Amino acid sequence: MKKLILVGKTGCGKTTLTQAINKHEIKYKKTQMIEYINNILDTPGEYIENRRFYNALITSSFDCDIIGLVQDCTDPNCIFPPKFGLIFNKEVIGFVTKIDCQEGNIQYAKECLRNAGANRIFKVSSVDGDGIEDIKAFLS
Repeated sequence: MKKLILVGKTGCGKTTLTQAINKHEIKYKKTQMIEYINNILDTPGEYIENRRFYNALITSSFDCDIIGLVQDCTDPNCIFPPKFGLIFNKEVIGFVTKIDCQEGNIQYAKECLRNAGANRIFKVSSVDGDGIEDIKAFLS
């Protein structure tokens, strides 16, 4: 399985996505530091929310094969600067999370991820399991 680092705003669903991919019980847990769980590096949201932590993201990504940008489709704001993915010398993909929420704007989230540099975008619901098998197949 390829190694994946997940980058996204606090509360966007990085940890829940990690739990769903690994078939763990889905439960809320605030990520306080970088956690490595079965080939997935889960990063705190503060690492993208504060530019001074970008170096930590870059350094942490060295051992990973793929950069995963995570955008919550219920969030009306995009945290990623245009072409953000270019700071990594790796393949950049995107995850639109919380697609099961009625108030979500999937198209806006996809646009945000494309502008940030994601080449491939997965739409997922960690609660319903939608899109999880596609991600696992891609990472295999």
